[in-house]
Amino acid sequence: MFKNYFKIAWRNLFRNKGFSFTNLLGLTIGITCTILILLWVQDELSYDKFQANYPHVYKVMANRNFDGKIFTDEAIIFPLAKESERNFPEVKNAVVTTFSESHTLTVGENKLKKSGYAVSEHYFNIFSWKFLKGNAATAITEPNSIVLTNTAARSFFGNSDPIGKIIKMDNERDVKVSAVIEDIPSNSTFQFDFIQPYNYDDPNVKQAQTEWVNSFSNVYVQTIPGADINKLAKGMNALIRQHDQNDHVSTYFFHPMSKWRLYSDFKEGINTGGMIEYVKLFSIIAFIILLIACVNFMNLSTARSEKRAKEVGIRKTLGSNKKQLILQFFFESVILALLAFAFSLIFVFLLLPSFNLLVSKQMVIPFSDPTFWLGGLVIVLFTGLVAGSYPALYLSSFNPVKVLKGTFLAGKSALMPRRVLVVAQFVISILLISATVIVYQQINHVKNRDIGYNPNNLLMIPAGTPDLDNNFTVLKNDIMKTGLFTAVTRTSAPMTEIWNYSPAPDWEGKTPGTNLLLAAVRTDADFTKTMGIRMQAGKDFSGAVSDSASLLMNAAAIKAMGLKDPVGKQLMYNSRKYTLIGVTEDVVMSSPYKPVDPMMVFYGSKYLGFISVRLNNNVKPQEGLKSLEAIFKKYNPAFPFEYQFADQEFGKKFAAEELISKLTNIFAGLAIFICCLGLAGLASFTIEKRIREIGVRKVLGASVQQLLMLISKEFLKLVLVAFILAVPLTIWLMNNWLLKYDYHISISMWMFAMVGLLILLLTLVVVGINTIKAALRNPVKSLRTE
Repeated sequence: MFKNYFKIAWRNLFRNKGFSFTNLLGLTIGITCTILILLWVQDELSYDKFQANYPHVYKVMANRNFDGKIFTDEAIIFPLAKESERNFPEVKNAVVTTFSESHTLTVGENKLKKSGYAVSEHYFNIFSWKFLKGNAATAITEPNSIVLTNTAARSFFGNSDPIGKIIKMDNERDVKVSAVIEDIPSNSTFQFDFIQPYNYDDPNVKQAQTEWVNSFSNVYVQTIPGADINKLAKGMNALIRQHDQNDHVSTYFFHPMSKWRLYSDFKEGINTGGMIEYVKLFSIIAFIILLIACVNFMNLSTARSEKRAKEVGIRKTLGSNKKQLILQFFFESVILALLAFAFSLIFVFLLLPSFNLLVSKQMVIPFSDPTFWLGGLVIVLFTGLVAGSYPALYLSSFNPVKVLKGTFLAGKSALMPRRVLVVAQFVISILLISATVIVYQQINHVKNRDIGYNPNNLLMIPAGTPDLDNNFTVLKNDIMKTGLFTAVTRTSAPMTEIWNYSPAPDWEGKTPGTNLLLAAVRTDADFTKTMGIRMQAGKDFSGAVSDSASLLMNAAAIKAMGLKDPVGKQLMYNSRKYTLIGVTEDVVMSSPYKPVDPMMVFYGSKYLGFISVRLNNNVKPQEGLKSLEAIFKKYNPAFPFEYQFADQEFGKKFAAEELISKLTNIFAGLAIFICCLGLAGLASFTIEKRIREIGVRKVLGASVQQLLMLISKEFLKLVLVAFILAVPLTIWLMNNWLLKYDYHISISMWMFAMVGLLILLLTLVVVGINTIKAALRNPVKSLRTE
């Protein structure tokens, strides 16, 4: 029986080549998009799952409440890891690490900048990396040891054994390679080239072990199975209060490894999601695109129902029951879905390198994974059964007597489901196009925001080395002597980041109990001149001795503190008196989607890890960089010359939204193409059914324009209904998305008018081409059989 089903299905595919090709193309595009999206979704969902202790590892974080404004902080006090192991039996292991930091590693003449972490002794007990050489037990027991990834080891030592080899770190100390691990998977939260242990002989590390005030480290804990996390969090907060009774603003909590990637966003101390929103969004888009392809199949199959009516009538007359007919039609749709899946695998294989480049991933088709083939089977069956459901049930219900007498007419009842399906396609298309436009408008809105400084022609150079600290004055003079640059300064962080927050200083008239948190930046002279920051009042640091007791603040800080006539005000910070000498305009340094952070700027010559240089507008960047590199090699020979352009670094803050915008553009375009494909097929079959009517009308004097309006009228009504349904749905969905940003656009109704016009034009073009072809045909040929 199944062999017979297969033969008939195969014959029907080749007998109706145009119909089969249209359906096959639509299903292939739909399945290709679905596979690409699901590979991306699977990669996002797989983050860190290779870790052996995945269910039991937590990151310690803190909600800090400053006058009702809560921000969530990853920086935690150093001693907490060891004290957690000592005080809580639920904690199996705890580790403290630095944030990711870059160091210059030198072997002979080979000087490379590599990033990594300094970690405490239980790091490899919690996190599982595959060791190629050496082992986890002894890898970080020596204070001057270093663990390299395989790629990092090869970059220094080639194919020779690196164990025991010496590397010079930052031209200051020697470290010995103790182990080599496999390269870190791309779906890992941790990304690094090396791991090194904390040097507990270092005076700063010794001090940090007993200091419960400054928060500058990451702390991770591994709990025993079944541990009560809420109880542990309460105990940890009580422990911290014992050591720091003055901290009334912090509440510590545990963030599980399973949420590090997908649930990384916090607002007012509450987890608001993160990448999980886009995982859900694109999972829905994958389903929608596949559904659109299935709807096309339904529409085209039912549109050509009269062509298969006689076949159904004869089969029923010869004894076929409804169940057998339904199975036949399902068999045809599943075979078509299977063919589409096969073609889709070819397209995915060809498109995956470009898709990986777009989404910055290293995905491959997991041909050896049974789960992938099981998923493929689900897609084929889902597509085949959904696409074939309505045609199978509809075609199998024909009355054989009416069909064979030639009195069978589909009627309006048969048209209604098809119209509903077409409307659904248009609703989805309008929604996707509108969402794409809104995302684009939101990104441009934020990009065009006044960020308070000039990022163009601004170079940021990592500079935290003893040679640059000691030679900064002469280096600055040499830079200015070239005539290629207009200003030079040093800062504690790059202009595109805020690395430090601190409680606000005390001021006269401050309300008792007020807790304000300010971004804190340390800088040298010519700060505002170099960065292109406008002054609202007062002056910048000039390098005078008095600057060491002076402060700058931005307008947001002045407003938050409620200061009037702020210039010249006396402030107390860390028991030291400062004079406020200037007020800058607000500067966007962190997220461009959020309000500007209140900020205070100190003057100093220590802990200034970045040199910023303003390039003359008339100078080519290549010329300026060549000059800078020569100067830096002169005063900092042990380190490679590195730089960042501020505008490019600031542009990276839009990476996630721009990626979503690009993906939405692509998949919205493909969804619309599938809709147009189905619309063209549907229009073609509609015209074919009315070909005699068109011939009669043409003989009676109807023009091409009149015929075009006659055929298009039905489709235009469907577009109008879809538009009325899609607009409120889009407004609701996109308003919810925009609310996650403090700084966002308002949705314009003009945008919907433009989208509606676009869909209208596409419909007219697709239907019009088919109608004009029919209208220009010789009516004698269509009326010859009458």
